[in-house]
Amino acid sequence: MGEAMSNDLVPYADMQRMAVSIAKSGLFGVRTPDQALALMLVSQAEGRHPALAARDYSIINNRPAKNAEAMMRDFQQAGGKLEWIELSDTIAKARFSHPSGGSVTIEWDTARAKRAGLDSKDMYRKYPRQMLRSRCVSEGVRTVFPAATSGMYVPEEVRDIPVEEAPGVTIDNSTEVLNQFAADGDTAPIPEYDYREETRLAALRGTAAFRAHWRTLSPAQRSSFSKEEMEAFETAAKLADESAADNDPFGLPPLQSDLLTTSDEPKR
Repeated sequence: MGEAMSNDLVPYADMQRMAVSIAKSGLFGVRTPDQALALMLVSQAEGRHPALAARDYSIINNRPAKNAEAMMRDFQQAGGKLEWIELSDTIAKARFSHPSGGSVTIEWDTARAKRAGLDSKDMYRKYPRQMLRSRCVSEGVRTVFPAATSGMYVPEEVRDIPVEEAPGVTIDNSTEVLNQFAADGDTAPIPEYDYREETRLAALRGTAAFRAHWRTLSPAQRSSFSKEEMEAFETAAKLADESAADNDPFGLPPLQSDLLTTSDEPKR
C-alpha cells in the first residue's frame, strides 16, 4: 500500500534531523520533533519516504490525522475503486468498492451534517463541499478497506473529537514506543540540530555538498551568516574541490577546517 520507495530506508539519525526542521517550520500542526518523528516512522513503515509524512498527515488537537486525499490515494493504489455520484455544497455521495470488503454507497448531505452538529462549525460554513467530501471519503474507505486509513481519522473528524473522549493514545505518548523500536534499544535523547555547524561541515565536503545543504536552509537561517562566514565557506569548499581533483589519493592535503569559525551572532 502507498507509494513504493525508490531508495533505501532513511537512517534514524537523518529522520531525527528532519523532524527538528519540520517542527521548527510550524507547518501541518506539528509542534514538537517527537510528533514529527512519530509520523515519519509511520510513513516509512507504510513504504513512503519519511518526509512525505508532512504531506499526508497532520496533528490536530495533539492527535494524528490522515488527510482525505492520502486516504483516497492509498485506497485506490490498493485496488479500491471510488465513483462519485454527487458532489456539491449540499451533498457528497460516492460508491466505494474493494475486493476485500465489497462495495458500499456513502452519502453525506446537509441534513446529516446538521444532525452531527457540523452546521455550527466555521470551516463547514466556509467550505461545505470539501467538508462533506472528506467525511464521505473517510467513512467509505474505513468501511470497505480500513487499512488505507492507517488507523486514523481525517482532520475534519479529529477536530470534532472531544479531548477526553478521543480513542487511543496521543501522539506524544506513542513516540516513546516508536523511538525505542526504531533505535533498537537506543533511548538517547534527540540531539539538537545545529544548522551552523552542519553548514560548516558541508563546506568542508566541497562546493556541490555545500550547495545541496544550502538549499535545505530556511531564509532566516541563510541570512544569519555574515559576509565573512560566507567567504570562509567559499574558500573551504574550493579547497575541498581541489583536494578531490588530485590524482594521487595518498597525497591529499588535510581539510582546512581552521578556516571556518561560525559566529553565534546573526548578521545585523
